Amino acid sequence: MSEAPDLGQRLADFRAELQRGGLTGFIVPHADEHQSEYLPASAERLAWLTGFTGSAGTAIVLANEAAIFVDGRYTLQVGSQINEALFAPQHLIDTPPPEWLKEHTGEGDRIGYDPWLMTIAEVGRFEKACVETGAELVAIDSNPIDAVWTDRPDPPLGAISLQSDDLAGEPADAKLARLAEALDEAKADATVLGLADAVAWTFNLRGTDIAHNPVALAWAILRRDGKPTLFVDSRKLSNAVRSALAEHADIETPDALPQALAELGSAGARVLLEPRSMAAAVAAAVTDAGGTVVEGADPTALPKARKNATEIAGARRAHIRDGAAMVRFLAWLDATVGSGTVDEVLAAEKLAGFRAETALADGSELADLSFGTISGAGPDGAIVHYQVSPETNRKLEPGTLYLVDSGAQYRDGTTDLTRTVAVGEPTDEMRDRFTRVLKGMVAVATARFPAGTNGIQLDAFARRALWDAGLDYDHGTGHGVGSFLSVHEGPANLSKRGTIALEPGMVLSDEPGYYKTGAYGIRIENLVLVTNAEAIPGGDRPMLGFETLTLCPIDRRLIDPRLLTIAELDWIDDYHARLPDALGHLLDEDERTWLAAATRPLS
Repeated sequence: MSEAPDLGQRLADFRAELQRGGLTGFIVPHADEHQSEYLPASAERLAWLTGFTGSAGTAIVLANEAAIFVDGRYTLQVGSQINEALFAPQHLIDTPPPEWLKEHTGEGDRIGYDPWLMTIAEVGRFEKACVETGAELVAIDSNPIDAVWTDRPDPPLGAISLQSDDLAGEPADAKLARLAEALDEAKADATVLGLADAVAWTFNLRGTDIAHNPVALAWAILRRDGKPTLFVDSRKLSNAVRSALAEHADIETPDALPQALAELGSAGARVLLEPRSMAAAVAAAVTDAGGTVVEGADPTALPKARKNATEIAGARRAHIRDGAAMVRFLAWLDATVGSGTVDEVLAAEKLAGFRAETALADGSELADLSFGTISGAGPDGAIVHYQVSPETNRKLEPGTLYLVDSGAQYRDGTTDLTRTVAVGEPTDEMRDRFTRVLKGMVAVATARFPAGTNGIQLDAFARRALWDAGLDYDHGTGHGVGSFLSVHEGPANLSKRGTIALEPGMVLSDEPGYYKTGAYGIRIENLVLVTNAEAIPGGDRPMLGFETLTLCPIDRRLIDPRLLTIAELDWIDDYHARLPDALGHLLDEDERTWLAAATRPLS
């Protein structure tokens, strides 16, 4: 076992580096140049400095104090990973980082940041806070963490492959033509793509630079008139892939990007940039050279989110094989857990094995998991994004709940589902909470709503049954999901911040939960596809609805039918009735027998 890092010494070295640079503080986001949610090892600066390994967070380091900011998914995890004598944990919703900075800085303070790691919008919020206190926000050319992180890994060089048209459903040249039209409508001459999944979708390429995310770290400049430019390390390209991509774009290395941005600026170009996801350094390079930044939505975001017919068909296929793998896992778990030998690590490993085996049996291949499996037994299930380690590994014990949140990356689709399973006999409280979470999941799955409805409006559907009992959960209800792309995809989501209207073709998760700290966690998650719904008799407008893609039984032992309406009971029974026919061809006889019992009608 490797020796634990001396985080106190790392922080002291970092502060000394700030002092050498004439800075009184520095902002450290969980980010890379592409604003990726999941980072390559070379970009894990926040984890290196603080010990916190979650997928979202920010630290602010001042001369004599420091704080780390996380959302509700990570409030338990951050407390277990950091040294609170070094970093004071803060909830970033209750105490946004700019507000904290405003309260802890004053006249003459110089607060540094890396403009490649912070977005245009983020810098704007911090600048406003500094102006109010008389502090100065300073963009730094070279990140000071890199000066003291002496064994920092090299950036990734994962091989790039092409996503064939029969899986993508639309060739790259057709996508580029649509995006050129979008630039014309926005009265922009060009746009810069920095999000790795945006580049991947646009050029129908996939990569292996980030674990569980089939993307390549690359940049692109798209022009209203003229050929795009793709900025990618040539070592990631085979001759065949380079030739194919060169049909659509000029190929340059990433170090050529700053000069290309300056050339756009010197030509007086109007460059469309998404302020919430584009590095501030990109905007500065354009405007410093004389160009104009047009702030607006990433033109790839909505087209990427609206899955075409080919992608939808692929998603349905992927969920059949993934559902069969889950059934095989749950049947194994039921048969084995009573032995007392099953722990969180073993369960996660067995599930990954079933996914790989089932994909091969279906004539497919498991490219990767879509994220690190959340395998939480008992109190670990209450840590929303728990990641098991040898130090935290816990056995599945009678009288507890086991929460497993997992997913897969197949070439034809991305999956993500959560099931909570009773180990032994559940308590009445567990069944009550589980059933309320289930009611919320069903409420979203059965919702009918007019065009223009956004995630804020639907989020409350999932919470109502919990609210009725004075309960809630501190995360969103659903996120977008890509097509053999990022498992967390924008721009739409189901949450208290979900302002984007839902449209047919979007795939989202439906995952309410309940978490009792120190005891158990409950989450039930299906992926759903936004569809045009059948007309409602007597209604006067078209409606949208959801098709449930995920195919996996819900633990009947945890359901209290007395809390369910007849409509809810019917939905659950109808959902379960689909599974034997949909999945049976990928199961053996014992697994089919288990599935038949697990999907018996409740009513």
